[in-house]
Amino acid sequence: MEKRLNIAFYWHMHQPIYKDPFTGEYTMPWALYHGTKDYYDMAAILDEFPQIHQTFNLVPSLIKQLNDYASGHAGDKYISLTSKPASELTMEDKAFILQNFFQANVENMINPLPRYAELLRKRGYSNSEGDVRAALRFFTQEDYLDLQVLFNLAWIDPTHVAGDPMLASLVSKGNGYTEEDKAGLLEKQIEIIKMIIPKYKDLMERGIIEITTTPFYHPIMPLLCDSACALEAMPSAVLPRFMHPEDARAQLKKGIEFYRETFGRAPCGIWPSEGSVSMDVLHIIKEAGIRWTATDEEILARSVKREIYRDAGGNSQSAFLYKPYAINVEGARISMVFRDRVLSDLIGFEYAKSDAGWAANDMIMRLENIHASLENPQDHVVSIILDGENAWETYKNDGRDFLAALYSRLSSNGKLRCVTINEFLSEVSLREPLQWVYPGSWINHNFKIWIGHAEDNAAWDYISEARAALVKHEDAVGDSPDSGKLKEAIKEAWEVLYAAEGSDWFWWYGDDHSSMCDEHFDALFRKHIKKIYSLIGKEPPVSLDIPILSEAKAFKPAHPPTAYIAPTVDGEVSNYFEWLCAGRIEHAYYGNSMHREHQVQGIVSDIAYGFSKDAFFMRFDYPKGSSPLDMEWSFTVNFLHPKEIRVRSDIKGKTSNTSTIAKDAATGLWNESDIKTATASDTVVEFSIPLTDIGCKPGAEMRLFITITSVEKGTERRPLKGFIALDVPPDDFELQNWTV
Repeated sequence: MEKRLNIAFYWHMHQPIYKDPFTGEYTMPWALYHGTKDYYDMAAILDEFPQIHQTFNLVPSLIKQLNDYASGHAGDKYISLTSKPASELTMEDKAFILQNFFQANVENMINPLPRYAELLRKRGYSNSEGDVRAALRFFTQEDYLDLQVLFNLAWIDPTHVAGDPMLASLVSKGNGYTEEDKAGLLEKQIEIIKMIIPKYKDLMERGIIEITTTPFYHPIMPLLCDSACALEAMPSAVLPRFMHPEDARAQLKKGIEFYRETFGRAPCGIWPSEGSVSMDVLHIIKEAGIRWTATDEEILARSVKREIYRDAGGNSQSAFLYKPYAINVEGARISMVFRDRVLSDLIGFEYAKSDAGWAANDMIMRLENIHASLENPQDHVVSIILDGENAWETYKNDGRDFLAALYSRLSSNGKLRCVTINEFLSEVSLREPLQWVYPGSWINHNFKIWIGHAEDNAAWDYISEARAALVKHEDAVGDSPDSGKLKEAIKEAWEVLYAAEGSDWFWWYGDDHSSMCDEHFDALFRKHIKKIYSLIGKEPPVSLDIPILSEAKAFKPAHPPTAYIAPTVDGEVSNYFEWLCAGRIEHAYYGNSMHREHQVQGIVSDIAYGFSKDAFFMRFDYPKGSSPLDMEWSFTVNFLHPKEIRVRSDIKGKTSNTSTIAKDAATGLWNESDIKTATASDTVVEFSIPLTDIGCKPGAEMRLFITITSVEKGTERRPLKGFIALDVPPDDFELQNWTV
C-alpha cells in the first residue's frame, strides 16, 4: 500500500461582536447572514464525503452570536427593517434599505436573482448617500417588499434552497412577494441558525471533524502579553506599552470554558487569533492544557532561520514546511503545524476565477507533487488554513461545485489522506524540535495591522487608561458588605474591556484596510471604552467624543513593485514579463463594507503600477468576462504630492483621449499642462507619465487617488477616502530587489 501524504484543512470561522454596549443591539448582521450562507453547509457537505476529515475553528464570540440569533435574543437593524411591513417604512427606513440591502456579490448573489439585479440597476451602482436619496422617488412599495425578501434570500446557501420547498418556491416566484412570504423566510433563517452547532457536534462525535477554539473575543494575544514583542519584526515602530498577560490568560480561559459548555469536552488545539504567536503566548497555552496550535509558514521560516523556496508555480521546494514541530514549554510539549500560504491563498483568492473541476485538479496536482518530493510522506502534513466563510461569495454556487469536486478527488486518491490536525499528531510521534518561536501573525509575519500606526496606538492608549481606571475602582470597592451591585457592574466592565481588546477594531484603524463603515467601527469602539467608565461611575474622557480616525488616511499597497518595469504602452500585455514585477493597488482596500464580497463590481477589477528610472506606469484591468471594447468610461489620476496634477483619460473601446491640468503652487490656480503622458486602450488600459513632471525624485513618496467614472456604474474612488502613498524607487533599487 502506498504511503499517503496527510492533508489538514483548517477552516477558521469568525465574526466579531459588533454589539452596541449601551443598547445591546447588533449593529452588523454578518453572523446571521454567514450563518445562513456558510457555516452550516461548510460542515454538512462532509456528510457526503466522510473520508474527508477536517478541523474547524469556531471563535467563541461567533458561537455567542449564533446562540443569540437562535434564541431570538439578537436584535439588529437589518432584521428589524426586513420584518417591518413595507407599507410602514419611513423615508429614513427606505434610505437605509437602498443603501445597505445590496451588500452582496453582484455576479454570484445578485445576478442569479433577476428581480434583485433589476432593483440594483434601478437604484444605480453608487450607494453614496446623495445618489441613494435621489433614487428614493423611483421605488414603489412593491419594490421595497421584493428587496426585503431578495436581500435575505441571496444570503441563503443554494444547498438550503435546493433542499427546501418553501425556499425553492421563493426563488422560483422571483418577484411580487407578500408579507407572508417574508415572514416565512425569516422563520427559515432562524431554523438554519439552530442547525449549525448541532451539525458540528454530530460530525465531531463521529470523528469526521475536530473543533478548536480561540481566546474569547479574538484578541491579538502577543500584544496583550507585551506590546513590545512587535519590535522583533518592526524594530523602528513607535509603540504604546501594553503588558497584561493576565488578560490574554483570561480571554483564553473564557474561550475554553465556553467550548466546554458548548461541546461537552475540552479542546485539544487552538487557533491563536490571526495566527498570532510569541513565547509568552505559548506559556499561556501550556498553562491552559492545550496540546497543539498552528500559524503561518513565515513564522516557521523565521523561527528556524531557513528560507522556504518555491518554484515559478508557487510550489514549495522545502520539505521542512510539512513536518510536525514541537516546542518544550516548562516541561510540556506543545505541537505546532504551519500553514502552506500558497495553497491556502489559492482557495481563498484565486480558484474562484477558474472552472471548479480545473481548480480541483490543480490542487490535487500540487498535493501529489508534494507527495512525490517527500521520502516519508506519511510522516508529513500539508496544512491548508484559511477563513472558512469569506471566500465563497466569489465562487459560483457559493463554492459548492469546487468543494464537491475537490473532496470527490481527494476521497478516491491513493496518495493523499485528509486528517484532523489532532488525528495526525496522535498518529505521528516524531517531532522536529523548535527552540524558539518568532513573534508574529499570519499576515506578513508581523503585527503591523494592529499596532504601530497613530490610530492603532491611540486605541491601545484608550484601552490602557480605561483598564487602569477599572482596576483602581475594583481595588477601592474591595470586599465591603454592600458591594454586590458594584461587583456586578465591575464584572460587566471587564467583559466590555475584553471585547474592546478584540483584534477587529484595530483591523480598521491605520493604513492597512478601509471601508465605508470605518466611522461606524470607530464610534462603536469608543462606545465600548465609554461603557467601561459608565459602569464604574466615572466620567469618560472628553477625547472619546473625537474620532480616532484621521481624515487624510494614507494607504500603502501590500504588494509594491519588486523591480523596475518598462512596459510598452499599447493597451495589451505584450509578454508575460512586462508587468511581472509590478505592484498592485489592491481592490480589497476599498470595499463598501467590512466584507470583500460587499462590492458592486466596477468597470476596473485590478490596478497594477510600477516605475522605470524615468517614468511611472499604471495598468487598469477589466473584470473577467467583460467586453472592454464595448465600454465607455474615464479615469482620473489625481496626484497630490510632490505636485498637484490631474490626468484624465476618456476611454471608448480602443480610443483614449487624455488631458492634464496642473496646480500653480504660487497662485493656487489650475491650468492646462503640456506634460507628455501616454495612454493606450485595448484588452487593458495602460498609462505612463514622466517622474520629473510629477516632481518625484528617487526615494520620494508619491501621493495620489484615482476616480473611475461611467454612466452605468457612476463614480468610484480608490481609496474611498484619503490617498494612496507609493514609494518611488531609490537609486539602489536594483541592488535591493533582484529577480532570477
